[in-house]
Amino acid sequence: MFADEDLRGLREFPEIGREELFRFFTLTSADVAFVDPGRGRGPGDRLGLAVALCTLPWLGFVPDKVSSAPPIAVSRLADQLGVDPAELRSYGRRAKTRTEHLRLAAKYLGWRQATMLELKELDEFLLARALEHDSPTLLFRLACEYLISTRVIRPGPVSVVERVAHARAEAQRETFDRLAHEFSAPRRAELDALLDNDPAIGMTRLRWLSTGPVEASAAAVKAEVAKLEFLRSLGAHELDLSVLPAERRRFLATVGRRLTAQALQRRDAQRRYPILLTLLAQSASDVLDEVVQLFDQAVSARESKAGRRMRDALAERGRAGEGRQALLDDLLAIITDPAVPDEQLGGLIRGERIGWPRLRSALAQASPRLPRDHGHLAALDGSYGYLRQFTPPVIAAVHFAGGTAASELLQAVEILRELNVSGARRVPAGAPQGFVPARWRGYLEAAATSGSVSDYRHYWELCTLLALRDALRSGDVFVPGSRRYGDPAAYLLTPDAWRLQRAGFCRLVGKPVQAARALAAAEQELEEALGELEEVLAAGDGPVRLDEAGDLVISPLTAEDVPAEAIALKAELTEMLPFAPIVSLLIEVDQRTGYLDCFTHAGGKQGRSAELKRNLIAVLISHATNLGLTRMAEVCGISYDVLAWTSEWYVREETLRAANLAIIGYHQRLPLTPIFGAGTLSSSDGQRFPTRGKSVTARALSRYFAHEGLSTYTHVSDQHTTYGTKIIVATKREAHYVLDEILGNASDIPVTEHATDTHGVTLVNFALFDLLGLQLSPRIRDLGTITLYRTRPRAQVAADYPHAGPLLTRRLNTEVIAEHYDDLLRLAGSLKFGHATASLLVGKLSASSRQNALAAALKEYGALRRSIYAARYLADPAYRRKISRQLNKGESLHALKRGLLYAHEGAVRGRHLEQQTEQAWCLTLVTNAVIAWTTEYYGLAVESMRASGRRIDEEALAHISPAHSENINFFGSIAVDIEGELAQLGPTGYRPLRVRDTLF
Repeated sequence: MFADEDLRGLREFPEIGREELFRFFTLTSADVAFVDPGRGRGPGDRLGLAVALCTLPWLGFVPDKVSSAPPIAVSRLADQLGVDPAELRSYGRRAKTRTEHLRLAAKYLGWRQATMLELKELDEFLLARALEHDSPTLLFRLACEYLISTRVIRPGPVSVVERVAHARAEAQRETFDRLAHEFSAPRRAELDALLDNDPAIGMTRLRWLSTGPVEASAAAVKAEVAKLEFLRSLGAHELDLSVLPAERRRFLATVGRRLTAQALQRRDAQRRYPILLTLLAQSASDVLDEVVQLFDQAVSARESKAGRRMRDALAERGRAGEGRQALLDDLLAIITDPAVPDEQLGGLIRGERIGWPRLRSALAQASPRLPRDHGHLAALDGSYGYLRQFTPPVIAAVHFAGGTAASELLQAVEILRELNVSGARRVPAGAPQGFVPARWRGYLEAAATSGSVSDYRHYWELCTLLALRDALRSGDVFVPGSRRYGDPAAYLLTPDAWRLQRAGFCRLVGKPVQAARALAAAEQELEEALGELEEVLAAGDGPVRLDEAGDLVISPLTAEDVPAEAIALKAELTEMLPFAPIVSLLIEVDQRTGYLDCFTHAGGKQGRSAELKRNLIAVLISHATNLGLTRMAEVCGISYDVLAWTSEWYVREETLRAANLAIIGYHQRLPLTPIFGAGTLSSSDGQRFPTRGKSVTARALSRYFAHEGLSTYTHVSDQHTTYGTKIIVATKREAHYVLDEILGNASDIPVTEHATDTHGVTLVNFALFDLLGLQLSPRIRDLGTITLYRTRPRAQVAADYPHAGPLLTRRLNTEVIAEHYDDLLRLAGSLKFGHATASLLVGKLSASSRQNALAAALKEYGALRRSIYAARYLADPAYRRKISRQLNKGESLHALKRGLLYAHEGAVRGRHLEQQTEQAWCLTLVTNAVIAWTTEYYGLAVESMRASGRRIDEEALAHISPAHSENINFFGSIAVDIEGELAQLGPTGYRPLRVRDTLF
């Protein structure tokens, strides 16, 4: 679990931070009196006792070599005691003195030695934690924190390590015992069979279940349905593993996915069966989600294809009708000519001006009138046979439920299920149609009138499938047992839980509990914003003005006026920065941040080989540059097997996030970072990458990709660091994912305002941001054409604001907001307290029908907040420029990532979401390492210039971005030699700048 070197470190003083120094090494008057009772205790003994007195609450123990305490802490204590810090060198030559002083300090502070009772309580604590976490270092740290909280002096590290090991072994036994009732003889046989090669599928069932689909085809849907039926035959959907903590279940499933069938077979039954059972239960939920998602994607793909066919048909119809259009133009010219008498019209049309041949030709070319949807559903009917390949199995395998609003649709689904089972073709008389949109009802009426049973069945079934897809998206219909498509009510705090948390949430986000007060405050904000906009529009000569017709004119912002001093300064700083290969940069950043220590073994193993950091850096570079493990093995000399094993067990989303946080935390502490921004403003935007091979996340977008691609949606702070990364389908709305990383932000970045482009904006987002105490500040394209809302009658607003008032064209429904205000707060509270994922709820609420009262209230409130924001945004050019500057920071990071992901033409080759997510986080991690390295060396260069007497304004520094790679080499040979690279650093731990300076 720990190397000898690590154990030695656990017995000694660690480095001390500024906060710890002031917190633990400040003596009160009582402390001084205790240390110096005036009974002849010498200065060395007083200082040694003071160190022990302060170290015990800090570390939970006192190292044997007290004289090795951090010099800064010793100096601080010596100043308070009025003694020479050098006196500590002679302290503790007699072990009895150290022991006696520790006993006195413990008694004074109320601490006690670890007896059998205290150690038994520690064992119980560690067992409870070991059921949640399996990492030995984490358990060791938790044990130390527990002992400190109970004021028990920590025993030697070996003793604690032994208890951690015992707790991990007990946790394995406890896991088996809690699930023992599930391990009957038939169940064990079923679990063991998962590890045997099945000739029917050509692989083990375990591998079969773990291999996800790579495309939304009929074959892929049927394959996932087959998995679902297999899991249900084993009763996986009925397993209740709540006797285990959620973290334990997650850990066991993670291990099960990464271990091969042979490795699992070699494990003893006490470890093997809980892993397989947990994996089985999680697979039941995952596969159910996959079935519904693939159903949605496959139906949507055919609908999109039908839409393209419809548009092509409309274009052909338009081309074919050009002659008829010309005839109409000529007819209108004759009919509307006042000089032509009425009695001569017929003769002119049928005679010399138009003629019978032309009229008969136009009549022969007549096409039937188009239905209300211009033939979209008719075009989709061409895919009816394809849809029938997979929709009956999905309807049969998945149980759908919903509220009263979806009752007719659910009846239709049940009728369709019965028709599929019986093989009947005729839709029963009286089958529900209320869910069918008005634009499609004409198809059903025409088929019923003509008596065509086949046509009616086709159109009714297509309407049912499309309505079911839309209802699943909005949450009107849900799937019991699914995580992604479950009951939306389950995503919210229960009414009882909300009553207990309402007041605390409102204080946290600064919102009133009463709807009347909230609406009054919002209306006051709107009036103030309109007043500011009225002044701007009344002037009539600014970039925002009204034209002669009263329409809003918004001139584009001029290019940001970057001072010439800043441009010259950046060029000078770039010339001073040293050159570094990407390998050297990552090694150097780890030396200062320790981010590589965040990569822990997925199986809980903690022994770290001397080559692990080398292997991790090679894996990170292979993913970040898109070289891949095979190519990386060739260029760095590390075997492919080693790199693949390291990537499989150490590089995953949770460890990448932790490592990223370590780099961001270090970057925040750099002297130059606050000049870039306070960290309160951030932005998010999507960056698109092409893909190779089939993937369920890839889509064809001719505007961006030659074939197919995906999007990475990243969140960037105003300090140039990326704190969030998510893989999304390129055709999905980015607005659904804006809140995810902000609410899940585990860094110390205090985001209060967030900027997006038009793609990140919805009324739902405007409402939720405000309800969460945040400010959404988007740059909206065509802002002058959006609908703005007022809270008073049109005449009153126009009278008070003659210029701005007429722009508010619609009246807000404040009654629906007031009626559902508490539900809006409960929704926001559920997101704030992590009860639900923002993207899941935002997507469902954005897709909800008008009958959903909560969604309607949320959109009304969002319309109010958008109107307030638009008025302020239009009235303040400096604010508009601030938002643009922040979005430009995100674009500069996109350019850096594009340059870093250079291999294989920047095409993502991972085919599954997990692989793509891990690569995206590797790219984010390396990008942040570049930002931190560049920021630090910029700071050193600035310090050097100032030391030589150069005056440098912080205003100029604020315009300098560290998102560049001129001084970093991404290419060439990649030799990972950590010791050799560290040896090249100067005596200060940094590379020398490329000019003569005063620092090195």
